Amino acid sequence: MLPVVELAVQDAAGVRIAREVGAARVELAQALPLGGLTPSAGTLEAALEAAGEGGPEVHVLVRPRAGGFRYDSDELDVIIRDVRVALAAGAHGVVVGCQGESGGLDRDALARITDAAGTASVTLHRVIDVTPDPVASLQVARDLGLRRVLTSGGASRAVDGIPVLRALVAEAEGRIEVMAGSGIDPGNAAAIAATGVDAVHFSAKRTIASEGGVRLGSASDGVGGHEITDREAALAVIAALGGVHSAV
Repeated sequence: MLPVVELAVQDAAGVRIAREVGAARVELAQALPLGGLTPSAGTLEAALEAAGEGGPEVHVLVRPRAGGFRYDSDELDVIIRDVRVALAAGAHGVVVGCQGESGGLDRDALARITDAAGTASVTLHRVIDVTPDPVASLQVARDLGLRRVLTSGGASRAVDGIPVLRALVAEAEGRIEVMAGSGIDPGNAAAIAATGVDAVHFSAKRTIASEGGVRLGSASDGVGGHEITDREAALAVIAALGGVHSAV
């Protein structure tokens, strides 16, 4: 069985490409260079329209800020509000993660988030890869009823985390899905799929250079290139997986 394909996108154009190449799901975020942040309501609305009937499921990353995954009570409140807003808008699921003071998953925070999500699909994002024991973290996610985990096997790139990916697949026992992500490209996609993961997650993005212009101190801060989803890059990874993929 070939893995499900999930494409990480930042806009409606990315969703349209995901639909064209046959991806089963998208993870919708903004600011992927920062690890991804919660997309705006307008971005979600446009993404859902782009997906349309029969298109990829739209799963929303809910992360209120960059800089780690340990959240105070105000930030957790924002996460819970954003989960409810995203699902009320029509998102098929949410992607979340919280880390406790000891470094493991914050079980209580995740329980509150999954409760807010109700019956919707909840994915644990790569916070699992910065916990001391990814296998133990998968057990927590499974016990809380999360649908899947997104992981690189604790490495910077999934291809370097293959032994842990195999251990996670074995531990999952079919009760929670394991989705591999980070640095997946045509050269390593088949090896990662061979671990038995349920899905592969990749961004297939490229950078569009800034058109330039006069720099006027702080007025130009943050001005530069921006990322887009690249159709040919996505097709290349899918071809490396065998040219087809499984349904959700």
